[in-house]
Amino acid sequence: MSLPPGFLDELRNRLSLAQVVGRKVTWDPRKSNQGKGDWWAPCPFHQEKSASFHVDDRKGYYYCFGCQAKGDAVSFVMNSENVAFMEAVEILAREAGVQMPARDPRAAQVADKRGKLTEVMEAAVQHYRMMLRGSQGQQARDYLARRRLTEQAQDRWQIGWAPNIRNGLTQALIAKGFTPEQVVEAGLAIKPDDGGAPYDRFRGRVIFPIRDARGRAISLGGRALDPNAQAKYLNGPETALFDKGRSLFNHGPAREAAGKGQPLVVAEGYMDVIALSEAGFQATVAPLGTAVTADQLALLWRISDEPVIALDGDAAGTRAALRVIDLALPLLVAGKGLRFAVLPEGLDPDDLIKSEGPQAFQRVLDKAQPMVRLIWTRETEGKVIDSPERRAALDKSLRTLLAKITDPSIRTHYGLELKRLREELFGTGVAAPRGFLPPKHLRPRSGPGGRGTAPQAIAPSPGARNSLLASEGTAVEERLREAVILALLAHFPALVAEFETSLSMMDCLDPVCQSLRQTLFRALLTGQPEEMIRSQGAGDLETLMAMRHVSIVPALRNPSDISAARMCLAEEFAKLEARRAARREIAEAMDEVEALADEGLTWRLGQAAEAVNRAGRVSNEDSSDLGEDRSALSGYLQSLIDSQVWVKKRS
Repeated sequence: MSLPPGFLDELRNRLSLAQVVGRKVTWDPRKSNQGKGDWWAPCPFHQEKSASFHVDDRKGYYYCFGCQAKGDAVSFVMNSENVAFMEAVEILAREAGVQMPARDPRAAQVADKRGKLTEVMEAAVQHYRMMLRGSQGQQARDYLARRRLTEQAQDRWQIGWAPNIRNGLTQALIAKGFTPEQVVEAGLAIKPDDGGAPYDRFRGRVIFPIRDARGRAISLGGRALDPNAQAKYLNGPETALFDKGRSLFNHGPAREAAGKGQPLVVAEGYMDVIALSEAGFQATVAPLGTAVTADQLALLWRISDEPVIALDGDAAGTRAALRVIDLALPLLVAGKGLRFAVLPEGLDPDDLIKSEGPQAFQRVLDKAQPMVRLIWTRETEGKVIDSPERRAALDKSLRTLLAKITDPSIRTHYGLELKRLREELFGTGVAAPRGFLPPKHLRPRSGPGGRGTAPQAIAPSPGARNSLLASEGTAVEERLREAVILALLAHFPALVAEFETSLSMMDCLDPVCQSLRQTLFRALLTGQPEEMIRSQGAGDLETLMAMRHVSIVPALRNPSDISAARMCLAEEFAKLEARRAARREIAEAMDEVEALADEGLTWRLGQAAEAVNRAGRVSNEDSSDLGEDRSALSGYLQSLIDSQVWVKKRS
């Protein structure tokens, strides 16, 4: 359906964005200025305590400085209610008292049909609720009592009972004015192939209503009490209302609880969700009879940046986790991940809570592991990796998994973490085991006496040679830049907060630099940087300043020029990160080479070299206001590196 020109503008003009958003947030009165239409609140789209979500009521736009969510009233309703565009417009139109424009006849017919089916579903929920309370529901009430589900909890979840009668529900709904065709289309009855009268789909089962994010009944789930039943759990079929791959049990209440700060938990079934919610974990959902789908993952990430998958402590739970991992890897983006909480063996959440209480499940949540740890466990647990061939097989499987991650940044960080875990498993810098012979091309060259003195070097490709990344001075260069950066920040503590992000990402190679880096972070937290640097960082700073290439840096020789120090820091951070990023790219490329180097490797080395060159160039536009000072500062350290000042000159 298309909207006439100007309809959305009229809708936005009639509604205050602050009013629309105000239903979902609690405004911060200290930061908000109602008179200017300036509103602040904790963001409803991610968990936080500070008020980083800003609404400009005059312009009609919102923006979160934490998660970067932004938009207008329509997009806010779409994201907060998890509805499509037209549905969001209809919600706002009702709130504003605006008549929706005439719809396409076919679309109107589909919408009317869905509305009628929703009425059928709600009538079925009420019928089964009545059956549970009646004389025919004693067996179901006994079962629910054994599951320790109180009457109040049964009312909250609107649990019902479907007696083992062929067409009890169908006849009851027909008596209420619904047609047999509507009962079948809602998935509540089955029409025989021979054309006979429809019969009830759910018989002899405890009934759990399945609702969409807005609380509308869209299907039913049934739990059989007969141990000989063909299926223990049965969900309604795909209908115009229900798509089980795009629905979650307890979606709406869980989304609301997660918005208030509770962790989003993904359990296996209805009773797990109910048991956890009743125990205080209201932000709990479950897939509906299938493994988690890509659409369900998208729904989960709309609710929470890092849902926790609660796994039963058995083989089936492990298999389910591995399926989720394989599904999630290509979909990962920055800020969206999964954690996995493994329950004690043989227990599901309901069992654990009954035996040990809610605090036991909280301990399980507290120990939830990131997805990369489960990947590592899957690839290594129960395997003996004691030979080069087996290590190579592990490396190959890890590279295959990493290749599934489409986001370059996520792939890089996963690779670094897997590399760290691999080093923990195998150790680094250890001697080769007894009897181990290196490859032929790395063995010492045999001389006249039959014994070699030096390994034969492999000639680098032209791309690798030109990149300068294989030079012996690379690590020294990085230490040089680290020392200058830390010395500048110690002399200009006011710049620590400005460069906090870059400093946090800088892994120092030099112990003195690492020590001073930690001191700077502590000083930033205390709010007294100068005093702490004098008291705790004086020794480290003195060590750095004793290095000639540090002490004569122009920005350090002029302690009153903070702008020069700022510019120097920005450039050195950029060059250091470019150098290390290029080195990581080289290492990753080399790891992927299983035989001889090819054109792909040469291209990657050349690309890495070009990245370093780009970082080293001085932009004419950026330096227009600084003139020769910028060129001097930029070229100073490079001249030291080019002349290899760390190499002792022969007299």
